[in-house]
Amino acid sequence: MPSLQVITLGCSKNTVDTEHLLYQVRDAYRLVPEGEAGPVDVLLINTCGFIGDAKEQSIQTILQAAERRKSGDVGRLLVCGCLSQRYMAELPGLIPEVDGWFGARELDPLVEALGCRPDHGADHRRILTDGRHAYAYLKISEGCDRHCSYCAIPSIRGRHRSVPMDVLVREAEDLAAQGIRELVLIAQDTTYYGLDLYRKRVLADLLRRLSAVKGIEWIRIHYSYPADFPEDVLTEMAENPKVCRYMDIPLQHISDRVLEPMRRHVDGAWTRNLIARMREKVPGVVLRTTMIVGHPGESPHAFSQLLDFVREAKFERLGAFTYSEEEGTYGAAHFADTISPRTKKNRLDRLMEVQRGISLAYNQSRVGTEVRVLVDDFVDGTLVCRSEFESPEVDGEILVPCDAAAAKGLVGGFIQVRITGADEYDLTAQIV
Repeated sequence: MPSLQVITLGCSKNTVDTEHLLYQVRDAYRLVPEGEAGPVDVLLINTCGFIGDAKEQSIQTILQAAERRKSGDVGRLLVCGCLSQRYMAELPGLIPEVDGWFGARELDPLVEALGCRPDHGADHRRILTDGRHAYAYLKISEGCDRHCSYCAIPSIRGRHRSVPMDVLVREAEDLAAQGIRELVLIAQDTTYYGLDLYRKRVLADLLRRLSAVKGIEWIRIHYSYPADFPEDVLTEMAENPKVCRYMDIPLQHISDRVLEPMRRHVDGAWTRNLIARMREKVPGVVLRTTMIVGHPGESPHAFSQLLDFVREAKFERLGAFTYSEEEGTYGAAHFADTISPRTKKNRLDRLMEVQRGISLAYNQSRVGTEVRVLVDDFVDGTLVCRSEFESPEVDGEILVPCDAAAAKGLVGGFIQVRITGADEYDLTAQIV
C-alpha cells in the first residue's frame, strides 16, 4: 500500500479539511502522521494564503518539499488549500516540481487525483489527526459574504455555504463515538449559519441539536460576527449547560472612522451595546476578541479610542494584529497603507500591554474558585486542562500537578479542580 503524508498549515478550518480528505482515501494509502520522518510515496501540503506571514510559511514548506522530491524522498508532491486557490495561475510555473495544484473549495478533484472515488455518503466522516485530545473542531459552513476591506477570504473560499444540520449532527455523533467530548464550532462567520439553506439564522437551533448528541459535553462558539448578531444564541448559552459561556467575536476596532473603511457594518455604539447585552444575558461569559491596529484611517485619536474601549470592556481574552495590505482586497484597491510599520508595531505593543494587565487581573480573580475542567493531556507530571472559559490552542491552560499513576485514565475526561495560582496566561490548580 502506498504511503501518504499530509502537512496542514494555517487555521483549524484547514485541519478539518485534511481530516475529511484522509477518511476519503483511507483504504488506498498507509497514512503517515505529520512530522514523522522518512520517505513517502505522496506528500500533500494543505496551505494557508490569508496574510503575508502565512503565505511565506506555505511557500517555504512547498520549496522544502520540492527539494525532498528532487532527492527521491518524496514520490508525488501535491498542494491544495488557500494559497493554491489564490495563486493558481502563477504557482505552477514558479514551482514546477509540484505534480498537482488543487484549490480550497472542492475536495472531489483531490480525492480523484489520489486515485479514489469521492463518497458523499461519508461527508460527515473524518480521521482525526491528533487523537490525544478530547476536543474537535466542527466546521459548520464554508466561505463568507461579508467582504471586509482587509480580508481576502471571500475571494479564496467563495460565497457562504452552510453545511446541512443533519450532516453536522451525524459528524458530531461520529466524533463522540471516537471519544470527543468538546465541539468547537468554526466557520468564517458562525452567526451567519443557515441563511442560505433555511432562509434564517439557525445557529441556536444547531446548538440544541448538537447538545442532544450523547457523549458531547461542551459546545464552544468561535468566529462570530457582530453585525446582526442572533441573540437567541445568547439565550441558549445562558440556559443550555452544554453550551460554554464563551464567545469568540472578532470586533477589529471601536472607532467609527476605522470601522467604516473596514466595512464592518457596525459602529462603535452598536459594538458597545452588543458587549453589554452579552454580559447581561450571559452572566460570567468570557469574551475573546481580536483587534487590528494600523488600518488606513486609524489616526492617533482613533487608536486612543481603541485603548479606552479595551480598558472599558475588559475582554478576558484578546489578540491583535497589525494591518497587512492584501492584494485583491477592497482595502488594497481603495486605501493607501500610509501608517509606517514602526508605528503599527508600537501601537500593537501598547495595546497588548493594556491587555496583559486585564488578563492577569481576570486570572487572579479566579484563584480559590473551583471549576470543572477537561483534561487534554499529561506531560511531565502535569495534567494539562481547560475549563469552559479556555478555548484550545488560543487561550491559556490550567496546569494540575499529578503523578503518573493517578493520571491514568484521566486524559480525555472531566475532573473538578481548585485554582491555586495565576499569571497573565496560565492557571495552576489542584484536584479537589
